[in-house]
Amino acid sequence: MPRIPIAAGNWKMNKTSQEASAYAEAFLPQVKDFKKEIEIIICPPFTALATLASYFRNSPIKLGAQNMHWEEKGAFTGEVSAPMIKEWGCQYVILGHSERRHIFRETSEEVGKKVKKALEWGINPILCVGETLEEREKGETEKIVEEQLLLGLSDIPDAKASSIVIAYEPVWAIGTGKAATSEDARGVISFIREKLSSRFNVEISGDIRILYGGSVSPENVLDFLREDEIDGTLVGGASLDPLKMIKIAEETLRAY
Repeated sequence: MPRIPIAAGNWKMNKTSQEASAYAEAFLPQVKDFKKEIEIIICPPFTALATLASYFRNSPIKLGAQNMHWEEKGAFTGEVSAPMIKEWGCQYVILGHSERRHIFRETSEEVGKKVKKALEWGINPILCVGETLEEREKGETEKIVEEQLLLGLSDIPDAKASSIVIAYEPVWAIGTGKAATSEDARGVISFIREKLSSRFNVEISGDIRILYGGSVSPENVLDFLREDEIDGTLVGGASLDPLKMIKIAEETLRAY
C-alpha cells in the first residue's frame, strides 16, 4: 500500500495564541477539502496547542507538538509530558530536532526514551536525524545519521514501528536558506531506509515514512517530492506563512 505523504510545519518559537488563531482562519478554508491522500500537520508552540486544537478538531489538519519529556509526570520544571500533549489533541510530536540536540544538548539515548513514551501514548513521533556541516565535510554523515537513528529506535517493538516518521534534516541546511539538493537528500534517505530494513525488516521499513527538512519552500518542494524514497517534508520558516504552507500542501498532493 502506498505511503501517505506528509506536509508538516514546525513553527518553532513563533506565534502567540492570537496569531495562531489568525493563521488558522486563513489556512482552514483553503485546505478544508483535502482528502486522506495527504496528511497536513501543524506543530505550534505549546502555548498555541489548545487554541489550534479547537480549530482543527473537525478538519483534515493534524496537530503536533514540538517536544515532550520521557516521563509522564514529576519534578521536571518547564517540561511537558505525553499525556499533556495527548490531552491537547496532538497526534504527532517532533523529537530529536537538531535545535534540541545542539542547543539544549539532548542525547540520542534521551530522544530514544521520548520516542518510546510517545508510542506508549498513541502519539506518532517524528524522529529527526541529521549531520552538521563539520560532520558532513569530514565524511561522517552516514555514521552520525545511523547513530541517531538506531539509538532513537533502540527500544521500539516491531508492532509499533510503522507509527514512526523519520525526518532527515541536515543541520547545515536548517534556517540557512541553503537546502540540500534532491540528490543529497535521496542518498541519505535511501541509507536510512536500508538501516530501517536491518533494524526491523523490509516490510516494516516500507511502511515507515521518511521526510526531508531543511529550508523547504514552495519553490523547491517538488524537487524533493519527485524522489521515490521521500514521503514529504518537515517545513520550518515557510510554514509560518499560511499561503506558503497551503502551496506546499498542494504541491505535495500533486506530486503523489
